[in-house]
Amino acid sequence: MTDEEFEAFYAHSVRPLVGQVYLMTGDLHEAQDVVQEAFVRAWARRARLERDAGPEAWVRTVARRLAVSRWRRRGRAAEAWRRHHGERAGTAPAPDPGTVALVAALRRLSERQRHVAVLHYVCDLSVQQVAAETGIAAGTVKSHLSRARAALAPHLDDAAFDDAPTSDLDLGGAP
Repeated sequence: MTDEEFEAFYAHSVRPLVGQVYLMTGDLHEAQDVVQEAFVRAWARRARLERDAGPEAWVRTVARRLAVSRWRRRGRAAEAWRRHHGERAGTAPAPDPGTVALVAALRRLSERQRHVAVLHYVCDLSVQQVAAETGIAAGTVKSHLSRARAALAPHLDDAAFDDAPTSDLDLGGAP
């Protein structure tokens, strides 16, 4: 991938990837940080990106792994802080009611169900693509999707999304 092709790839993919990782993590600022870090790593290997399964999938996977690593590190640091200094302050609220409802509902899922649901419904990947990206069998992906839909249904309603602005966050093909 040439420098110009990489710049075009970045311009086309950064917003949807941030939106997708945000839905996986529930933290917009963290999603922005890890996607940027993933693109920095992708830049270093841009010549090999086209030979991989897909540059967007590679960046998304790296960003998710970075987010998980940071989450674990923060969890250990927060526990140490609580032991020595007391409770920490809360985080800033999400940008709009529709996104808040979606992220809250997604947080009710297991990590694996959330990951599979976001890849399939938000990233618009087929069951086979989700299976390839996650290393999970296609039948298991279908099972996770079915369970995720059942778990999300009671927590999401169309009214929560009626007033949600779409310009704040590009969810990369979200319905």
